[in-house]
Amino acid sequence: MGGSSSETEQVSAAMQPAAASNNEKIAMQASELERVMSPDDLQKDAQNYDRLDSELAKYANAKGIEISEAENKRLRGLINKRVLVIMVFTYFLQALDKGTMSFASIMGIREDLHLLNSQDYAWLTTCIYIAILIVEYPINRLVARLPIAKFLGTAIILWGTVLALHATCTGFESLVAVRTLLGIFEAVCQPAFLVLTSMWYKRSEQALIVSLWYCMNGGQQIVGGLLAYCFSLIGDNAGIKSWQAIFITYGCFSVLWGVFVLWWMPDSPMRAKCFTEEDKHLMVERVRSNQTGIQNKTFRKEQLVEALMDPQIWCYCLIQLTTTLPTSGLGAFYAIIIKAFGFTVLQTQLLAMVLGAYIIIVLFSSAWLVKRTGQNLIVMAVFVIPSVIGTIVLLTVRNTTIATKAGLLLSYYIVLSFWAAQTLGMSMLSRNVAGQTKKSVAVTANFVAWATGNAIGPQVFLTWNAPRYFIAFATHMGCYAILLVTIAFLRWHLKRQNNKRDAIAAAGVQQAKDERYLHAFEDLTDVQNVNFRYVY
Repeated sequence: MGGSSSETEQVSAAMQPAAASNNEKIAMQASELERVMSPDDLQKDAQNYDRLDSELAKYANAKGIEISEAENKRLRGLINKRVLVIMVFTYFLQALDKGTMSFASIMGIREDLHLLNSQDYAWLTTCIYIAILIVEYPINRLVARLPIAKFLGTAIILWGTVLALHATCTGFESLVAVRTLLGIFEAVCQPAFLVLTSMWYKRSEQALIVSLWYCMNGGQQIVGGLLAYCFSLIGDNAGIKSWQAIFITYGCFSVLWGVFVLWWMPDSPMRAKCFTEEDKHLMVERVRSNQTGIQNKTFRKEQLVEALMDPQIWCYCLIQLTTTLPTSGLGAFYAIIIKAFGFTVLQTQLLAMVLGAYIIIVLFSSAWLVKRTGQNLIVMAVFVIPSVIGTIVLLTVRNTTIATKAGLLLSYYIVLSFWAAQTLGMSMLSRNVAGQTKKSVAVTANFVAWATGNAIGPQVFLTWNAPRYFIAFATHMGCYAILLVTIAFLRWHLKRQNNKRDAIAAAGVQQAKDERYLHAFEDLTDVQNVNFRYVY
C-alpha cells in the first residue's frame, strides 16, 4: 500500500488549516483519502510494472526523463507528419461525406426521390446518429483493443463504398439503408481521434490538435460549397444526375484514402516501424506528464463504476448533447434555410464557403484563447453568447428588405459560434480523464450524447414550420441555457477537486507533488492518482 492509516490521519489533520486559510471547507473522510492516494497495488517510490501494458512497458522509463524543447519540437514534427495529417484529412473527408446530403438537398435529390412533403429528409440525417448510438460502445471497445490505424483505415474504405452506393438509391427506403450503414462505419472516426490525440500529444497541445481536426467541419463547407457549385452545373442531358455524380466521386476518393491510411499511419508509438527505437522511447516519455496513459487492454471494473459516478463525465455528455442538437439541424437544413432567405441555388452553394471560413475562425480563435489564458470553460461560455444573439435575431426579424436579408444571413453565421464549446469539451475529456477503462467508458458516453443530439437535431426542424422554423430555434435557445449552466457547474467542480489535491500536497504527501510522474503509465484514473490536476 502507498499510504498507512497513520499517514492518512496526519494528512487529514494537516488539511484543516490549509482549507481554513483558503476559506474553503475540504470534507474528505480518511478512508476516502487513503483510497484515492493508495490503490492496493500502488507503490510509493517506483513504477509498478505489473499495471503497465506489456507493449508500453518496453518503452516506458523507470522514471520521467527531461526532453529538450528542440528535441520535443523534432518529435512533434515526426508525429504530425504520420498522425496529424491523417486525422485532419480523414475528418475533412468524413465531414464532407456526411455533409453531402445537405448540398444534394437543393440539387434535385428531394424531387427525384420524393422527399419534399414529409419529414423523410430529416430522417436521412437522424438515422445516421441512431446507428451510431447503437454501435458506439462496441466501437469504443474495438478502438481500445484493435490496432487503431488498421481499424480506422478499414472503416474509411467501408464508408466510402457505402457513400458511392447513395447514387443507386431509388427512394426513401434504400436511402435510409445506406445512410444507416454510413453512420455505423463513420462511428469509428471521432472516438479513434480522441484516443490518438491523448496517445501522441501532450496535454498542452491537445486543445489545438482537437481544433485542427475538428475545424475540418468548416473546411468541408468551403471546399464542399465550391465543389457542389461545380457539380450543380452538370446538365440534365449528361446521363447522370448532379447529386449522383457528387456521391460517386466522394465515395471513390474516400476508398482510395482508406487504403493510404492503412499503409501510412502507425498504430501507436510502440508499433511505429517508421520511427527509430530511440524515437519511439522518447515519444512515449514526452506524454508521461499527461498522466492519462497511452494504452492498456486490461478491463478494470472499478474504473467502469468510477466513470459512471464521476460528475465531470456527465457534464461532458451534456456539453455534447446541447451543442450537437443545434449543430446537426443547422447543418442538415443549412442550404434550405439560406435559400429561403432569397438566394439562388448557386449562390447558396457558394455562401457555404463563407460559413466554413467562419467556423474555422471560431475554432482556431477559441483554441488560441485557451492557450493564451488557460481558461477552457470561460472561453467556452464567451463563445456561446454570439449564438444566443444570432438565434434571437432569427426568431424575431422578418425578411422584408435587402438589409434584413443580409442581417439574417449574418445572424445565421454567428449562431455557429457555440461550436467552440463542442470542440473544447472534447479536448477537456481527453486531458481530464485518466485510466484506460474509465476513458473508454467516458468516450462512449460522450459520443452517445453526441449521437443523441445529432439524431434529435433535424427532427425539431418541422416541415410545417418552414421556412423560419420557430420551434427549432426556440429549442436551440433552451440548449444554450443548459449549456451555460453546465459550464458553470463543471468549472466549480474541477476547481474544487484541484484545491483538495493542492491541500494534500501542502500537507507533505509526496504522491500529490511528484514531478517525476512515477505512476503516470500505471493505468490509474484521475481520481486514484492524487498527483493529477484537472484543466478547467
